Amino acid sequence: MKSRGRGLLDAQPYFSTALPTRKIAEFKAGQTIISQGEECTDVHYIDEGIVKLTSVSNRGRGAVLGILGSGDFFGESCISGQSVYLTSAIALVQSKVSIIKRKAMVRLVEEDPTVSMRFINYLLLRNLRMEQNLMDHLFNSSEKRLARTLLLLARSGEEGKLPPIFEKINQDTLAEMVGTTRSRIKFFMNKFRKLGFIHYNGGLKVHNSLARVLEE
Repeated sequence: MKSRGRGLLDAQPYFSTALPTRKIAEFKAGQTIISQGEECTDVHYIDEGIVKLTSVSNRGRGAVLGILGSGDFFGESCISGQSVYLTSAIALVQSKVSIIKRKAMVRLVEEDPTVSMRFINYLLLRNLRMEQNLMDHLFNSSEKRLARTLLLLARSGEEGKLPPIFEKINQDTLAEMVGTTRSRIKFFMNKFRKLGFIHYNGGLKVHNSLARVLEE
């Protein structure tokens, strides 16, 4: 499986400074940021944290569409004229989110070719990542999905430093991200630790050797 992609990681510092004046709000774990069916008025950008996108069908069946992290956008469909949000967004950990008015985002994309190109490139890479995640859920075991999730999270931090997100993630959150039960997460985390793929020493450390699980 491919990693999150260098392009998405490189986009984060660029958008952090390029975005127009916006309101920054903090959300607790489990708090809903936007709800499916609500009027689509703003684009959201994750400064810090992890956000789950969900959708409920007309028959009441719910599904997790994706897990987003720092540097990701959501609710961007409103800049294309969508009147309501098609998904709900829920904070999985305490998160800091920038809220950008639709008109301000539209104006920025229309007037700045560099922003427009980078934004389109970001959306293409993110959609590719979400397609890979869907394939992961359809074809891989929960053990491989956990290994891939840990590797992606580990690569989200600065080189040589422990990603701060690991300080906020518990096994319940990992279970939601992977799409399995907490007991299975606990079982595989213990297995990975005994094999030397991860260790706990002032925080969770993920070794590159964990990638061997994906090759089995």
